[in-house]
Amino acid sequence: MAHQPTAKWLILAGAVLLLIGVLYYVKPNIFSWFGRLPGDIRIERENTRVFIPITTMILISVVGSVLLNIIKRLF
Repeated sequence: MAHQPTAKWLILAGAVLLLIGVLYYVKPNIFSWFGRLPGDIRIERENTRVFIPITTMILISVVGSVLLNIIKRLF
C-alpha cells in the first residue's frame, strides 16, 4: 500500500508533538528562550507589537533538517 509510509510519518510527528507537549506541561519555562534569541526582531509601541523571530526560525529549520536527514538515513 502507498499510504503506509505516510501513516508512519504522521505517527512519528504526533509522537514528537506529544513529547514536546509533555515537556512543556511538566516544565513550562523550558522554552522561555524561544523567540528571544539575538537576531529576533521585536518592536513594541503604544498600540502595536511586531515580532519577527528570524533567528529562532532559522535554528528550527536547521535542527529539523538535520533530524530529518538522520531519520532518512536510518530508514
